[in-house]
Amino acid sequence: MFYRKVATVLAGLAAATPALAYESTYNLPVGATDISARVFSLHMMMFWVCVAIAAVVFGVIIYSLWKFRKSTGAVADQTLTHSTNVEVIWTVIPVIILVATAIPAARTLIAMEDTRNSELTVKVVGYQWKWKYEYQGKGVSFFSTLAAESNYARQLGSGVDPTTVKDYLLDVDHPLVVPVDTKVRLLLTGNDVIHSWWVPDFAVKKDAIPGYINEAWFKANRTGRFTGQCAELCGRDHGFMPIVVNVVSKADFATWLDAQVAASKAGASAADPSAPAATAAAPTASL
Repeated sequence: MFYRKVATVLAGLAAATPALAYESTYNLPVGATDISARVFSLHMMMFWVCVAIAAVVFGVIIYSLWKFRKSTGAVADQTLTHSTNVEVIWTVIPVIILVATAIPAARTLIAMEDTRNSELTVKVVGYQWKWKYEYQGKGVSFFSTLAAESNYARQLGSGVDPTTVKDYLLDVDHPLVVPVDTKVRLLLTGNDVIHSWWVPDFAVKKDAIPGYINEAWFKANRTGRFTGQCAELCGRDHGFMPIVVNVVSKADFATWLDAQVAASKAGASAADPSAPAATAAAPTASL
């Protein structure tokens, strides 16, 4: 009866896990991609496996301490014993658990590394201490640095209370903009030292290493603003190079991209003395 009650409670908690985790700030985010949802499911599966193992192990320990306590006349066995059956059981059960959890984990890892059939490729370069995004084949590139408000508030003697700054240390001047429901391939490298591009809601965390190209991908299934940070200690201002990704509709992305291309061409024409005079370029849209 006791074990049935425990099983019922664990089943109820497992069923409520997605809702509880969504509200919690202490758990992994479910995220905005299919991969992040799979990672979350694996995380919760392993959590409940660990809870079950702990319940069994500590249950046996507590039961043994109570059942064979000295006050009831229990006498400790003074002989050295060995049970082949017990040895087999506590070897086979962990192997079964490991295999059962390794299969879905391996499938998810393989999917995370599959950058084939991408629809948009962005080169990401880490600098001390900013990011550069280059849209491959689109003629668009820009640097993304800490927003001016956060940058000023973090300075000693600024007199600004950081708690009054919206998205303090999690805002940039030019966010990465990508379309929804589009497989985005990232080519990551570093310009000076090792950085790491990390956005929890996409389940993407990949090192940007100088002289080496790493690959990652994500496909956001909803629009919105998603933030991350450099996850590799990269120098003095490591904590001040956030990542912001704006996921927009495909139509809005096409409009934004056209504006970036037009602004880039206008800037190039203005920089060329032999080019005809161009009208003032519109401010770069960041959506």
